[in-house]
Amino acid sequence: MIHSFLLIGQSNMAGRGFINEAKEINTERIKILRNGRWQGMYRPINGDRGYSGVSLAESFAEKYANDHGVDVGLICCADGGTSLNQWQPGGLLYDNAVYQARLASRTSTIAGVLWHQGESDCAPDLYPTYEIRLDKMHRSLRKDLDLYDVPILLGGLGDFLMECPHDERLKNYQQVNNALENVARASHMMGYVSATDLGSNPDKLHFNAEALYEFGLRYYKEFDKLRDKNKVFKDKPHPDDALRTSMELL
Repeated sequence: MIHSFLLIGQSNMAGRGFINEAKEINTERIKILRNGRWQGMYRPINGDRGYSGVSLAESFAEKYANDHGVDVGLICCADGGTSLNQWQPGGLLYDNAVYQARLASRTSTIAGVLWHQGESDCAPDLYPTYEIRLDKMHRSLRKDLDLYDVPILLGGLGDFLMECPHDERLKNYQQVNNALENVARASHMMGYVSATDLGSNPDKLHFNAEALYEFGLRYYKEFDKLRDKNKVFKDKPHPDDALRTSMELL
């Protein structure tokens, strides 16, 4: 059975690393959901724009496949430039991700969710409520896909945003990172992945190919840590049992 991962967020999850700078990886066991079918991986995996490039999910999938000896499926639903409000339940992006994940679950086991988003929410009128809105969205996602026991990984924004010339509001990126860390810390089977010291493309907005390779490995390390933690507590009451029960009564 294919182990699949849902990829959601904005451009840095879709991938903007330059393909000609990318490290070659073994794609033999990496599949992409296209037209409802699992097809062999080719770049870009998340073609949301004509300039899409390398994604952090590639090195993540290669590491997972090597460690677990299984085929890995990537459900690519990220869309560049999108805000968290566009990812709320009932929105087109959210509904598409849920639909694609349900389709993928017919031929795979969903093993986790990879999220990277926040650059579009660095504005002073948005970042103060980011934590609340993110928590609401991911709780709904767990309910809608019955993913209470799989890791959800939240990637941090790059420090290079402080130097980005395109938007002064990006200097507030640390406020979003704080919110991401808070949500991960307070939630069951959710982890924060730091982007500290990772490099960018010349635009100072997107991670470069080398950084994305490393970022994917950091995502995998956090994923593995959460899985090990869940094994330790698997015989104890589930921290979200009350949440699950209350949601099912809605």
